[in-house]
Amino acid sequence: MRARLLAMVSPVVLALGLGCSLPARAHPGHPEDFCPDEDDISAALKTPQSWEWKLPRHFPRPVVPADNPMSQAKVALGRLLFYDRRLSANQTTACGSCHQQARAFTDGRARSVGATGQQTPRSAQHLANSAWHPTLTWANPALTTLERQMLVPLYGSDPVEMGVTDDNRGQILARIARVADYQRRFRAAFPGETEPIRWNNIVKAIASFERSLISGDSRFDRYQRGEARLSPAELRGKDLFFGEKAECFHCHGSFNFNDQVVHQNTRELETPFHNTGLYNVDGEGAYPASSQGSIEVTGRPEDMGRYRAPSLRNIAVTAPFMHDGSIPTLRAVVATYAAGGRHLPEGPHAGDGRRNPYKSELIGNIDLSPREQADLVAFLHTLTDRRFLSNPQFSDPFRR
Repeated sequence: MRARLLAMVSPVVLALGLGCSLPARAHPGHPEDFCPDEDDISAALKTPQSWEWKLPRHFPRPVVPADNPMSQAKVALGRLLFYDRRLSANQTTACGSCHQQARAFTDGRARSVGATGQQTPRSAQHLANSAWHPTLTWANPALTTLERQMLVPLYGSDPVEMGVTDDNRGQILARIARVADYQRRFRAAFPGETEPIRWNNIVKAIASFERSLISGDSRFDRYQRGEARLSPAELRGKDLFFGEKAECFHCHGSFNFNDQVVHQNTRELETPFHNTGLYNVDGEGAYPASSQGSIEVTGRPEDMGRYRAPSLRNIAVTAPFMHDGSIPTLRAVVATYAAGGRHLPEGPHAGDGRRNPYKSELIGNIDLSPREQADLVAFLHTLTDRRFLSNPQFSDPFRR
């Protein structure tokens, strides 16, 4: 995936008038046809620049860019823009199209589809706790902020996701500027700016909303707080997960169940990427040409097949799995790791990933019985945060 880091478009003149400038008819799922409910605007406008992190007690404070501080008004605006299909060239796709709340902000596809129907090379990652990610996306170590990452779906041309280009970005921005509700919200979110409706502020608002997507109330979290119990199978799975037999914790041992974490107390930042032995299409370690890992950015041969270990929070609702959605179930994922990689005896990507020369040394031949594998799956299900999946503060405001 390549991003064209375009200069931000010049501001447009705000349209005058009251109310929504679009047709008033309600058409669920098509936000271009109506204005959203305003149940959150009054609170956001009363104290627009205030923000309070409501963090689980074992979560450290995240790092926020100095040029994009959090605020109530900005997060509320970002939530609207995140779900607004008017931001795509043909008004068919929003950020929320590939990041659906009920699926922990994934989309259930092996590979996501952009506004023009073009398929992306990788699956949509979930967005929970992305405020603590030092790198974004599956395999690009250069994308280190949510603001910078947002440029990829907006402006990327290979593949096209939102489809914003030099030719149409002024027209798309004008769609937003014509809506009186957006005029009010942008002024509240970016006070003091003469013409706040501009692409740079759209990116900042969406990034702020994404930083607010905090998940820390799974059944395992409540178990850690002494508020819930785990079943015998779940407890056995927990012990395997954090023990040296299954070794899951090496890549998924942080409070966010991954190994790339940054926060205000971070002293030494590590951003590892891993080859887990999914492919070996030429017998010499190659991954399919459509998606080869961080080698696409670094050019280093040893980075073939290396991807970021995703957070396992809410993992049970994010199938299919892996960077390309090529493993359909959690049970199959655990079996793949237990085997030390994946052997594909036939098909276009046939090869023995277990013998991939670039495979991480952490992926060995783990001797797990069928019951132990089932116990691990049972534990992974305890990481689902049902409140996060239904929190109205994160929901699509265009659906009535």
